[in-house]
Parts: sequence; structure tokens; C-alpha cells
Amino acid sequence: MDFFTPIVDDPFTYGQIAAANALSDVYAMGGRPLTAMNIVGMPVDKLPPDVIRAILRGGATKVREAGCVLVGGHSIKNPEPIYGLSVTGLVNPCRLITNAAARAGDLLVLTKPLGTGIVSTGIKREKTPPRLAHRAIRAMCRLNSVGAELGEHGLVRAGTDVTGFGLLGHLGSICRASGVGAEIQANAVPVLGREVWTLIADACVPGGSRGNLVTAGEFTEWAGVSEAQKLLLADAQTSGGLLLCVAPRRLDAVRALLQRRGALCAAVVGRVIRSAKPRILVSP
Repeated sequence: MDFFTPIVDDPFTYGQIAAANALSDVYAMGGRPLTAMNIVGMPVDKLPPDVIRAILRGGATKVREAGCVLVGGHSIKNPEPIYGLSVTGLVNPCRLITNAAARAGDLLVLTKPLGTGIVSTGIKREKTPPRLAHRAIRAMCRLNSVGAELGEHGLVRAGTDVTGFGLLGHLGSICRASGVGAEIQANAVPVLGREVWTLIADACVPGGSRGNLVTAGEFTEWAGVSEAQKLLLADAQTSGGLLLCVAPRRLDAVRALLQRRGALCAAVVGRVIRSAKPRILVSP
């Protein structure tokens, strides 16, 4: 189950993003969503019914796109809007993608560029250029459905989606669960647009991202990386992409599948390494 408050002004788009974000939890484990239930909290005295209906329509479009069935839900009155889904999926236990199966030598492949938290903060402060806002919304609305195929074909054994804890936070979870370390090349990490760096310089960084960076400092070593790059790697993503641990011999097949399914990117951003303790080394 996953839900959050609006991060964009358009209610239909908000519904799409929230639904895509919730469905991602199943895809990230190599599963296929079967059923979904709406989770709704609304200030009914402030939002007209048409706005609430638009949010639900947006979510329903993503549920249909996922080949999933909407089977109801639950609603409450709430001082601010919240919307999301509770999703049930199906996965073959022998093809499960977990965060506990990474192995030294695996390559780290990212399927969506980073920066949605920074862009969303810029939107709230009316500082994000329209083209960048459109690019971020397009990314957040994109389903991570390719995760189901990657699992079913046995191409990936370990991975996660990148959401609220940022790339470093989720990679740290993989390292702890798998008993490994990781290396990240900061310059190889895709970003939504060059304007993201301008937003960072203008302090359009959500509090959650700054908190992520503090936490990441407990298990991350930095080598010649700028403060802006650190913030990007810790940026709290909404409906982010998949971070996949891919054996080198599988890389071509994984990239080919990602390309066929229209993934926004298939960037190799680092690798898994042997380590006596879970740590991440970030270098340029």
C-alpha cells in the first residue's frame, strides 16, 4: 500500500502518478499486479466532487494500463488530500527479484533519470521550467511494468525501485540485505535535465532529500563529488525507476528488453563489490 499528498496541480495527473507509484512495488519484485483498491482521504468541504473524481479517474487509467482490476477501496475525510492504492500481485517464488540477492560483480542499471523530488519542489515554488515539469511528470506516470518481464525471464535476481529514500537509501538497503558493498559513478547517473542543477543551486531541495543525505552519510564514502551530486543521489523520488543488479553476461539482454519496453534509460551507474560491511563509494 502506498499513498501521498499531491505533488502536481492537475488532479488527473496526480491520480496517475500515485497509482503508478503504488503499482511499482509489485513490479520491482518481478511480479504482476492482479487487484488494486483505492486509498482515499479528502477534505470534502474544500475539494469539489469533480476534482476527487478526476483523481480517481487518473488512478483508474494506470490500473487498466497495468492489466490490473480495481476492486473497490476505502475513503475517509482528511484535512489534506491523500490518494494511492493497495495492490496485490502474483510472482513465481523462483523468479522473485529481491534486495537480498545482489552479488559482487553485478552491474547497477537505472531505468529512470533522477530529480523528481527536486523538480516537484520547484513546481511548488513556481521555479521549475514548464518543459522540465512535463518531463518529470511523464517519468512519474511511466509504469515499471518491465520489472515483471525481467523477473519472469530470469534476467535479474536483485533490485528495487527508487522512491522516497533516494538512490543511495535504496541501494544501501540492497547492500545490507545482500552482505555486499557498491560503487556509484556520479557522472553516469542520468538526470531529468540540466535545469535540475539550477534548481538545486536555488535551494529547491525537499526536506526529505536532505534527510536522506544525512542518513546516507552513515554508509557512504565520497570521493571528489560535488554537493549538488550528493543531493541528487539522495533525492526523494516519487514513482522512480528500477535499480537493477545485473550480471555482466545478462546486460545486453536486459538493455534490449528495456529498450523494447520504452524504458526512459538503461544507464549503468555503478557495480556491486565485495565488502566486509555494507558501504557505498561514490566517485565522479
